Amino acid sequence: MAFLEFKDSYRTGHESVDHEHEEMIGLINDLHSALKQSDAKEKVEEILGEMHGQISSHFALEEKVMRDQQYEDYAPHCRDHNRLLDEILDIMDRVHTDGSYDYMERLEKEVQDWFEIHFREMDGKFHGKITRTQPTAQGEVGY
Repeated sequence: MAFLEFKDSYRTGHESVDHEHEEMIGLINDLHSALKQSDAKEKVEEILGEMHGQISSHFALEEKVMRDQQYEDYAPHCRDHNRLLDEILDIMDRVHTDGSYDYMERLEKEVQDWFEIHFREMDGKFHGKITRTQPTAQGEVGY
């Protein structure tokens, strides 16, 4: 069983967003697996870097959709995106500089909470209010 499972409640109806959510959960699960290894620091740093890049890209997509839809909670949602990106950079710094950082208990919990809390408190509201349109020529559900 994976550390964090993709749930149907994470689905938005937007193929690209849903795919990116699944990829992020995959990276969280990769991180969990890497943390089980005895000498995991280099692999953990690599996965965290990849997570930061993918999350930055994902947030840019969500923010474009929010702007296009004139989403009324755009500003607080973006502030939370920025807070989360800062937090993952802080995690990356701690992993890189603090050899005593308790990977197994704290890092896994931070990353899991980070995803689940943001999704529940921010993305859940956003996904319930956006307007879906007909599939595009490429077959993707557009907003």
